[in-house]
Amino acid sequence: MTLAVRYTAARTLDTAPAPSVEPGPGEVELAPAYVGICGTDLHIFHGDMDARVATPAVLGHEMSGRIVGVGPDVEGWQVGDAVTVMPLRWDGTCPACRAGHQHVCQHLDFIGIDSPGAMQQRWTVPASTLIRLPESLPLDRAALVEPTAVAVHDVGRAQVAEGEKVVVVGGGPVGVLIALVAQAAGAEVRVVELSAHRRALAEGLGLTTWDPTADDIGALVGTWTADAGADVAFEVSGAAGGVDTAVEVLGVRGRLCLVAIHPRPREVNLHRFFWRELTLVGARLYDRSDFERAVALVADGTIPADRLISKVVPLTQAPAAFEALEGGGDVMKILVDCTDDTDTSDDTQGAAV
Repeated sequence: MTLAVRYTAARTLDTAPAPSVEPGPGEVELAPAYVGICGTDLHIFHGDMDARVATPAVLGHEMSGRIVGVGPDVEGWQVGDAVTVMPLRWDGTCPACRAGHQHVCQHLDFIGIDSPGAMQQRWTVPASTLIRLPESLPLDRAALVEPTAVAVHDVGRAQVAEGEKVVVVGGGPVGVLIALVAQAAGAEVRVVELSAHRRALAEGLGLTTWDPTADDIGALVGTWTADAGADVAFEVSGAAGGVDTAVEVLGVRGRLCLVAIHPRPREVNLHRFFWRELTLVGARLYDRSDFERAVALVADGTIPADRLISKVVPLTQAPAAFEALEGGGDVMKILVDCTDDTDTSDDTQGAAV
């Protein structure tokens, strides 16, 4: 038996034995090394997704690890290969799939939400979900490939071009990754973030930040763009005020890319959309090319993944890590070390960035 982190009810997680599942035809068995805790995992933890998540549910979809078993009919993979997983299973028959948009399949199985995820010591998945990792890439940094793929997809959906002015509203892990990917594409980027800790971290990565509690964001955008307004805004905060800011900073024919999950409807200044001919673009998940680009960006250091990792905790301390993230503070990304099941009581492992 191996251990798994399970969601059992709102604000309730446990670590419990889980049986290993031998890989069947077309499947591989993985030994996850590191699994990141993301905003979607926190939504599940809060009970916001109980209508979708069947309990007990093994969480986690931001991961890195190695293959420990290969099922029949699997080609190109062998035991010991370093991999991450694109956690999507689609039916291939719905209208979205037939139109070539499998990543938003109308019957999508998002692995780690709709089916068991990576926060366990052994995990069996379809070989079709595997993304190869270079051996030179440390596995802790590789756990940030999945959120980087989100950022790559978001920047692509917003059609960010070299020289454009981009405002990212929300400087959490995905917001910072979007800012770094957009900057790598040649855009000028500003990050709007409430947390002084997150602003300092972003600035340490070479990004310019604004504090919405102290700065007049409208005036700053006006000065920065000679009153033209930004070309693109990303709403990554998930807050009503973030939506307002993202809309207001845009210039004529600006594009608003909605990234954050908003659990309830928000008021939007539609007059601004009409007056400036704005465009709203939704961005959800990623495709294989986004993942492959993300691997390259993390591997070559364009994404300094190590500097985004705040803490690494053993598997048995994952429930406490969820509570730490929920409390906010000086935390960016927490990884769960699935190779370490040491009970360290109330102590988390690793130093804060």
